[in-house]
Amino acid sequence: MAEKKRQEFWYKCLHHYGALSGLVILSLAALLAITGYWIAPDSSTNANRMIPALGSRSPGFSATLMKIPIVDVPSTSWIEQGINGKRDQYQYIPVVSWKRERENWIVEQYIDEGIAKKVEFPIAQVGTMPFQQTTFWLGTDKFGRDMLSRLILGTRVSWSVGIIAVFISLLLGIGLGSIAGFYGGKIDAAVMWIVNVVWSMPTLLLVFAITILLGKGFWQVFVAIGLSMWVNVARMVRGQVLATRELSYIEAARALGYSDSRIIIRHILPNIMGPIWVLAASNFAAAIVMEAGLSFLGVGVQPPMPSWGLMLKENYNFIITNRPALALAPGIAIMLLVWAFNLLGNGLRDIMSVRS
Repeated sequence: MAEKKRQEFWYKCLHHYGALSGLVILSLAALLAITGYWIAPDSSTNANRMIPALGSRSPGFSATLMKIPIVDVPSTSWIEQGINGKRDQYQYIPVVSWKRERENWIVEQYIDEGIAKKVEFPIAQVGTMPFQQTTFWLGTDKFGRDMLSRLILGTRVSWSVGIIAVFISLLLGIGLGSIAGFYGGKIDAAVMWIVNVVWSMPTLLLVFAITILLGKGFWQVFVAIGLSMWVNVARMVRGQVLATRELSYIEAARALGYSDSRIIIRHILPNIMGPIWVLAASNFAAAIVMEAGLSFLGVGVQPPMPSWGLMLKENYNFIITNRPALALAPGIAIMLLVWAFNLLGNGLRDIMSVRS
């Protein structure tokens, strides 16, 4: 019977085009998050390779870069690169033209539009062909960093905040909600008092307060968002447990002498997981938007870590100029990921609905 229900569930998933579309987008985003440093054009840590002379360039901009070796840079393994990025072994200088004279390269180093200066480098220092043509497909930010690379690595931040915040909210919400709904009485009243107090606070102000208490940083903002989202889960789980605890199979479990923890974990929670998964998908989307908002306001993920909200903050003034793509790209990325989670959540609601 369980196998048949599982097959029926996956059949419905594969034939619900909204849920399937959301799942495909989320799978692609997860793939980008995992392989970000291996596929990004700028594989340095946090895609933080700055070339100030090439700051705020439009998508599709190309430049010739001269690679000058940096002395005594330890090599980075393939696994280290996938986790924290690759240490830059070169300094990159934009050049307009170059020529070889005996044992030296004579280059015109690009400074600004119409401005260049002549610089001489020994061939023994930089190599026989230290030049490469680079295209910045999504342009560069005001510091001259590759926007495409930072957009790809920003996927990792958004996925991380969703996973950690939703895990914290589910852990607290399911635990407190199930205890309140199962035991009732004073325990229920105490838990619901805490829920109502937290519920009465504006979410953004609560996150601000927790962030200030924990400090600014990568992990702190994730914990702050998770601690502000558990009340939705607790209220929903409490209601589901209240409706389930009086059913005949729960009474039978009590008659057989099963412990309260076994009844809750093995008999009640598995039967109310459908609404919990739907709410988790919704909370995932809300966490991504909240993190982007906090980063935009300067209390979320801190520079130079690539966050879509931080990228919006750094480039939003270009919306009214001739380079709106610098701000639109991270905004569209946030919209797509949130839309995918909403599609998946709505699909799970339809698939797990008993009435349908």
